Amino acid sequence: MTIIREHKPIEKRLKKGVYILPNALTLCGMLCGFFSILSSIDGVFIYAAWAIIIANIFDALDGWIARLTNTATRFGIELDSLSDLVAFGVAPAVMMYKWSLAPFGRLGWAVAFLFVACGALRLARFNVQTGASTSKAFKGLPIPAAATVLASLVIFYHQFSSSLPDKNILFLILTTVVAILMVSTFRYHGLKEIDFKERKPFSMLLLFVLILFILFIYPYAVFIFAMAYLIWGIIENIFLFFRNRKIKREHQNAAGQPE
Repeated sequence: MTIIREHKPIEKRLKKGVYILPNALTLCGMLCGFFSILSSIDGVFIYAAWAIIIANIFDALDGWIARLTNTATRFGIELDSLSDLVAFGVAPAVMMYKWSLAPFGRLGWAVAFLFVACGALRLARFNVQTGASTSKAFKGLPIPAAATVLASLVIFYHQFSSSLPDKNILFLILTTVVAILMVSTFRYHGLKEIDFKERKPFSMLLLFVLILFILFIYPYAVFIFAMAYLIWGIIENIFLFFRNRKIKREHQNAAGQPE
C-alpha cells in the first residue's frame, strides 16, 4: 500500500518568529525617517535633516549585526528595504520639497517625486541583483548616500543662515542629479568592500579618528564628505569609461579590426 504524505506549504515549514535585534534596529531607522517627515511638515528642517543622518547609523548597524550574528533572513531584507524607502526616499523628498522646492510649483513636487521613485527603483534593483553579482561595489549611488547628500546640505546651509533659502535652481538641480545617479550604472564603493577581519595599516585608524574629530567639532562638515563621495564616484566612473574605451580600441587595433 502506498502512503501518500501531505506536504505543508513552504511558509508553514519555515520557522515561526523573527530575530529581534537586527529588525529592531531597522525599525529604529524607519522611526527616524518618520520623525524627519513630521519635522519637515512642522518646518523644523534641522531636526528633519539630523534624523536622516541618524537613520544612516541604524541602517549600517542592522546589516552589520545580522551578518555578525548570522541572523540575516528574507524577512529582514524586505523590512530593511521598506525602512530605507521611508527614511532615505520619502523623508528626504518631503524635506527638500518643504525646504526649497515648493516655490517651483509643479516642477518642485515633480522633482521631489522623482527622488522617491528613483530611490524605490534603486532598492528594487538592488534586491533583485543581490547575490547575482560577484562585485562588492554598488551599482548606482546608494540611497542612504543620496539622502545624506540632501540632509547634509540642509545642515550646512543652516549653519550659516537662519532663514529659508530663496527660490534657488541649484537645489532643484542637485536633487535631480542625485536621483538620477541612484538609478545609473555608476559604480560606487561601500564599507562592505572592507574586510574588517584583516589587519589594516595603522594610518587607517588615525584617519578614522581624524574624521570623527572633524565631525565632532564641525558637524556641518558631513556635507563636504558627502559631496566628496558623490563627486569622486562621478570622476572614477568617467576615468573607467575612457580607460575601457582605450583598452577596447587597442584590442581592435591588435586584431586588425576597424574601430
